[in-house]
Amino acid sequence: MAPPTSSDITLNINGEKYTLSVDHRTTLLDALRERLDLTGTKKGCDQGQCGACTVLLDGSRSVACLQFAVAAEGREITTIEGVAEGERLHPVQQAFLDLDGYQCGYCTPGQICSAVAVIEEHAAGWPSAVTDDVRPEAGPPPLTAEEIRERMSGNLCRCGAYMSIVQAVARAAAVQTRTGDDTDGTHIGDDSGRARTTDSTEAVA
Repeated sequence: MAPPTSSDITLNINGEKYTLSVDHRTTLLDALRERLDLTGTKKGCDQGQCGACTVLLDGSRSVACLQFAVAAEGREITTIEGVAEGERLHPVQQAFLDLDGYQCGYCTPGQICSAVAVIEEHAAGWPSAVTDDVRPEAGPPPLTAEEIRERMSGNLCRCGAYMSIVQAVARAAAVQTRTGDDTDGTHIGDDSGRARTTDSTEAVA
């Protein structure tokens, strides 16, 4: 007897549970867009290279085009539709609006989901490829423009709004630090690695 090729699964998306029957080959991206009408997550390259379909799985970044829907069962999935708290935009969303971190907007949902995770990863002390001191006791490095560019490098912007995206991530990180969403004392720094604090009107270029 041939094994089944489809299953009934329940996905926890943005705090709500959705039960559906899917072919085992169905990606999370197609389940979101084609089956659940959550079209904020965009299909770009469909090969995991552009980041347009980035969502959060248990708070970590994942490209939904390379994630099987059946493998996402039991995990907390956050799409762009679930980033805001009701009518209150997430600091990353607000920063993207304030600093024009988008043009056509197609890559923006993935950029925002990645940025939310980047700020959390940085606050947790995760190093990047450009971090000078990767020792755990060193704590989070200054969140320089170079750090932001490296950490966001998996998300491509076809319109080239990269300068504004970097500024938006820096602004959101500073806002979250001030409002107590992060408690690690994050500093925004310049490219030389010299840490400096900022106010809400200052951003890294």
